[in-house]
Amino acid sequence: MLFDTHCHLNSDELYPKYKELIKEAKDSGVELIIVPGYDLLSSQRVLELIKEKNIYGAIGLQPEEIDKTNVNALFDLFKTVKDNKKIVAIGEIGLDYYWEKDENKKQVQRELFIKQIEIANELKLPIIVHSRDALQDTYEILKCHQPIMGGVMHCYSGPKEMVNEFIKLGMYISLGGPVTFKNARVPKEVATSIDINYLLIETDSPYLSPHPLRGTENKPSNVKLVEEEIARLRNMELDDLEAITFKNATKLFGIKYEDKM
Repeated sequence: MLFDTHCHLNSDELYPKYKELIKEAKDSGVELIIVPGYDLLSSQRVLELIKEKNIYGAIGLQPEEIDKTNVNALFDLFKTVKDNKKIVAIGEIGLDYYWEKDENKKQVQRELFIKQIEIANELKLPIIVHSRDALQDTYEILKCHQPIMGGVMHCYSGPKEMVNEFIKLGMYISLGGPVTFKNARVPKEVATSIDINYLLIETDSPYLSPHPLRGTENKPSNVKLVEEEIARLRNMELDDLEAITFKNATKLFGIKYEDKM
């Protein structure tokens, strides 16, 4: 059984065809999918997508979208999901300094990241963290504002040396398509060295398609390629790795497998 812990069926690219993509994923052995929001519209779409029996969701404001969304309206949306059992996390949230060089805007990112961690703690939900070119600041914020229900470093791109530091803060580590890339030394090192009980897998669809599909539109059924590469790297039986990562994800997000029925 496979669990795609990060798939943007709420994106403009995938939302118009989400029903067929869910069916294709199910036929490929993907039992559960988490769809994270990243702005107001995508978070509103999450509330529609979770009506599907094998879809769970998260809502949040991703740092790249801060200037493009109605922050107050999104924060109002948080108030409506307190008792929705299929909203299992706050995310994706975090920091992204790849394009942003303005220190004042970086500060806004940090403030909104902290605020959303506080909301997650109030709702007793884990968080889904986006961190790009901002790993140290991400770590410092998580250390000072620790998520009480833990969370996941989505599509982790940092060095293996930092993995255990995040785990100590209650974070899981999720790997996606980049671990399959031929010259991706760092994620492969993470895949082979991490305590397997803190490993999750994802696609980040429609982005980051795994090898040999790199450059094409990603989809949740491709999560099997990620799992296969990690199993190869760790010299594990695929079924064993699937069982462990599935268990890790359901534990973190508080999902009982029978809830999908």
